Amino acid sequence: MQCPTCKSETSSETGRCLLCNARLSAEEIATSFMPDPLATRAMVPGEGRAGTAATHQPVGASGFAELTAGAILGGRYEIMQTLGQGGMGAVYKARDREVDRVVALKVIRPELANQPQILMRFKQELILSRQVTHKNVIRIFDLGEADNIKFITMEFVAGRDLHSLLGDSTPLTLEEKVKIVIQVCRALEAAHAEGVVHRDLKPQNIMVENTGRVVVMDFGIAHSMEESGGTSTGMLLGTPAYVSPEQAKGEKIDPRSDIYTLGIVFYELLTGKIPFESETVVGLLVKRLQERPVPPVERNKDIPQALSDIVIKCLAVEREQRYQTTKEVERDLEGWLGSPATFRTAMTTHALEQRLGKTQEGQVIVTPGMAMMARSNAWKWITISVALAVVLIAGVFAALRLLSKPPTPHSPVTVIIADISNHTGDPIFDGTLEPTLKLALEGASFISAYDRTRVRDLGLPTVTGKLDESAATKIALNQGLGLVVSGSLQQLGANYQFSLKAVQAVTGKVLKNLETTAANKDQVLFAVTKLGAAIRTVLGDSTSESDQLFALETLTAGSLESVHEYSVAMDALAGNKWDEARRHFSQAIDLDQSFGLAYAGMAIAASNRRDQQEAEKNIRAAVSHIDRMTERERLRTRGIFYTIFGDYQNCTDQYGELIKRYPSDAMAHNNLGRCYIRVRNTHKAIEEMQRAVEILPKRPLSRFNLALYRVYAGDFQNAEREARDELKLDPSYAPGYLTVAYAQLGEGKLNDAAKTYEALTPLNPSSAAFGLADLAVYQGRFSDAIQILESRGPTGKSEGAANKFIAEAYAELSRGSKAQAGDEAQKAVDLSQSVKVRFLAGRILAAAGKSDQAKAIADRLSAESAVEPRAYGKLIDGESALESGDARQALDSFKQANMMLNSWIGHFDLGRAYLALPAPDLVSAEQEFGECDKRRGEAIELFLDDVPTFGYFPAVHYYRGLALEGLKSPGAAQSFQKYVDIRGKSTQDPLLKEVLRHSGTTK
Repeated sequence: MQCPTCKSETSSETGRCLLCNARLSAEEIATSFMPDPLATRAMVPGEGRAGTAATHQPVGASGFAELTAGAILGGRYEIMQTLGQGGMGAVYKARDREVDRVVALKVIRPELANQPQILMRFKQELILSRQVTHKNVIRIFDLGEADNIKFITMEFVAGRDLHSLLGDSTPLTLEEKVKIVIQVCRALEAAHAEGVVHRDLKPQNIMVENTGRVVVMDFGIAHSMEESGGTSTGMLLGTPAYVSPEQAKGEKIDPRSDIYTLGIVFYELLTGKIPFESETVVGLLVKRLQERPVPPVERNKDIPQALSDIVIKCLAVEREQRYQTTKEVERDLEGWLGSPATFRTAMTTHALEQRLGKTQEGQVIVTPGMAMMARSNAWKWITISVALAVVLIAGVFAALRLLSKPPTPHSPVTVIIADISNHTGDPIFDGTLEPTLKLALEGASFISAYDRTRVRDLGLPTVTGKLDESAATKIALNQGLGLVVSGSLQQLGANYQFSLKAVQAVTGKVLKNLETTAANKDQVLFAVTKLGAAIRTVLGDSTSESDQLFALETLTAGSLESVHEYSVAMDALAGNKWDEARRHFSQAIDLDQSFGLAYAGMAIAASNRRDQQEAEKNIRAAVSHIDRMTERERLRTRGIFYTIFGDYQNCTDQYGELIKRYPSDAMAHNNLGRCYIRVRNTHKAIEEMQRAVEILPKRPLSRFNLALYRVYAGDFQNAEREARDELKLDPSYAPGYLTVAYAQLGEGKLNDAAKTYEALTPLNPSSAAFGLADLAVYQGRFSDAIQILESRGPTGKSEGAANKFIAEAYAELSRGSKAQAGDEAQKAVDLSQSVKVRFLAGRILAAAGKSDQAKAIADRLSAESAVEPRAYGKLIDGESALESGDARQALDSFKQANMMLNSWIGHFDLGRAYLALPAPDLVSAEQEFGECDKRRGEAIELFLDDVPTFGYFPAVHYYRGLALEGLKSPGAAQSFQKYVDIRGKSTQDPLLKEVLRHSGTTK
C-alpha cells in the first residue's frame, strides 16, 4: 500500500509506515493489498486472512476494476473467487479452461503495469521459478496479458500461509513446526543449488497445504548469483523485519542470507515473536546489527534447548558462523525430529549451554557465542579473563566435536551376483534365487547389485551361457565392481541347504561364507533373504536382521513358481526378447495375481514394443500392487509409471526420493538424469549423470550420456573430449560418434563434423545420413540435404523412414517449396504416429498453409495426457495462427506451450510471435532469441532421439537481428553477419537476400 504521509510503498503489518513511521488508519490497513505488495495467497476459501472473499470494488480513478466471480479473462481464465486485493492489484482463484486446471492468478493495476521495476518483479518471478523446480517451491506457469491486464498464473495451493497459522487459536505442535522448517530448508536448498537467493523469505511467503506440504513462494525479488551487480546503494529489498544483516548494510548476499531469515521465521514459530522489534525500520536494522537475540529458550522454557541453539546459530551476524547450507539445518532438525528425547546439551554450565546442543548421539550443534555478535563498541571492553574463558570453551568444544563427529555415509558397494548353482535337479530353481537375493541386498541404501538379468545396466551385452563365479569375477574386475557373491543350493532329504560366499573382486579375499537350511521347498526363498540380510550386515549395514527380513516379508510371500517365471521373463527382457518376456511375465501373474514387479516388467516390455496402451495398463496394475514391493522397488516402479505417462516432473520427484534414500543406486541417478533432461533441466541432468559415473566409472552408457548432456548445455569442448575418450574404449558405439559430431557443430568445426558423420557410416548408415543432411540444411544446401536422404536414408515403413520424410519436408520448407513440404510431412504422418513426427509434420503443414490437416494433428496431440504432446499441440496451433496473420492468438498459444514445456523450439516460436505483433514487442522478442542462442546446444538434437536438428538454428540470428534492428542496437549487424557466415554461400536460401538487405550488403 502507499503511505499517505511519505507516499512510499509500505506494509500494513505493524500499523505504521516502515519508512517514515506514520500511523496508518484502520481503513488504509483494511484496503491494503497484502504484507508483500505482490505476494500471492492461494488458499481454500475462508481459511486465513487472504482466503476471505473480498468486497468487489467499482472502477476507480485508476481505471482498475476487480474481476468478479464468473468473469472470463482472455477467453481462458474463469474467475472463481478473490483471494486477496489492494493497492497494487489482486490475486484470484481461477480455472484455466484450456487445460482444466485451477490456478492462482495474480494481476497488476494498469497504472503500475508500465513501471519497469514492477514488470521486472513479475518476469523475475517467472524466470526463477522455472529455473528452480522442486515440490516445495511454487510453480509459476505463465506471464501473460489479456484485456489490457497483465498477470501471472501459478500453482493453486489449497492451504494457508504461515503468518495466518501463527495467529490461529489452534497452535501447531512442536513437531509440526519442525517439519514445516525442514520443508522450507528443502525449498531453499533447491533454489541455492540453482544459484538463486530468495531475499524475501517470511511467514507470508510460506504456504502450508492441507496435506502438510509446504510451499515457498514469491521469488519476485529473488536474485541469481550468476548475475552481475546487486542491490543499489540505499535500496533495501526484502521485508525489514526479516532481512539479514548483510541485506541491512547493502552488502552482496549469498545463500547464508536466506539462512539468517530462516532463523527469524523459526524463532517466530517457536516463540510467537520475531527476535528484534522496533517501531521504526531504522530501529529494526540497528538492533540486528548491534544486539544479541534473546535465545528462544529464555522466552519459553518449554522450547527444547537444541532447537533454540539451532535458531541462534542461524542468527549469527557473521555469515561464517552460521550454518553454511540449508542442508546442514535440515540435518540437525531431522536428527531432533527422529529422537527429540536425546537432544540435550552436552555440558551443565550456562555458558556451554549457549554454545552446545546435541542433535543425536554423536552429533553436536555449534551455536554462535557472544563474541561473534554485532561489532558494537561495548564488545571492545570484554575483559581478558572472559576472553580466556571463551578460548578455553572453544577448545573444549573443538575436542568434543572431534569426539562426536557424525558418522559419515557408507561408501557405495557394488555387487555382482553369479548364478546360484542348482544341485537339486529341480529346474524350478534355475535363475529363480538371484533376483530375490538382489532385492534382499539392495535393501541397504549403499548397495547396488547386478545379476545376469541386470548386466546390461553395466553397459555390457546380455550374458549367454552360465554366469559362474569365474565369469562374474571377470565382469567385476572389468567394470570396477567391488564384490562377487556366489552360492549353491542342494537337497538333503526333505531339507534344502543354501550357501553363499562373498568375495572381494580385486583381492580375491573371502569376506564371508554363509549357510542355512530350509525345511522344505517353499522355504527356500526365505532362506535366500535371510543370507542376503547376513551379507548386508557383513558389508556394514546397521539394520537389524529382523528388520531386514520384515521389509522383505511381503515379497517372499509369493509362490516359488511365480518368482521363477518372473526371473525367466527378466532374462528375456535383458535380451530384448519382448514377446518372450511378456509371455513369462503373464505366467508369473497367472500364478500370483498380486505380483507387482511382474506387472512392472510387462509394462517395460510393452513400452519397448511401442505398445503405449498395454504399457499404461500394466504399470497401473503394478502401482496398485506396490505394497508387495520393497521400498526401493516401490520408488523405481513409481519412476517407471511417470516415465511411461510422460510426466517427467513427477518422474524427477520419484527418482529424487529414491537417490535420497539409496544414494548409491547408479541406475537411479542415471534415470533421474534422463528425467531432468526431458524437462530441459540440463544442469541437474549433468549432476545426476556425473554421480552415476562416479559409482560405475566404467559403464559406457552413463559416460556417453554425460558427454551428450554437456552438448545440450553448450559445453562443447569437454563433451567432445569425453566422447572421444569413451570411443577409444568402445569404438563400435555409434551414438558416441554422434556426440562428437554434435560437439564439433557447437564449436563451429563443420568440416570436422562432416568427417565424423562419415566415420559413423559403417556402423549406422542411416544415422550418418541424417547427420550429413542436417549439416547441409544448416549451411543452406537444401537440395544436397534431400539428395543425401533419398540416396542414403532409411527406407520402407520404419520410424526411420518417417524421420527421413520429416527432414526432407523441413528442407523443402526452408527453400520455399511449401506444397512439396506439406506432401512430405503427410507421408511422415502416414508412416508414424510418434509424438515427434506428428509435431514436426503438424508444424510444417501449418507453415505450408494446410491449416485443417495441422489442426487435426494439433487436436490429437492436445488431447493426450502427457505434457510434452500437449505442449506440441499448442505450438502447432500457434504456427497456424501465425501463418494466418493472427499474431496475438499465436502468442497466446506459444505461451501456453512454454508454460507446459520449457523447450528450445517453444522459445524460438514465441520470439517470432513477439516480432509479428501489430506493435512488435522487440524487447521480449530479443530476449527469447537470446535464450535460443544461449541454449543452442539443445537445438542440435531437439527431440533427444539421436536425430540431429541443428538446421533449425541459423534462423535465430536472422530474427534476433530484426529485433535488435528495431531497438536500434548496433548488435543487429553482428547478428545478421552470423547468419551470413553460416549460409552466405547458399544459392537456395530465401532468407539470405533479406538478411543481406538488412545488413546493408549485397551478395
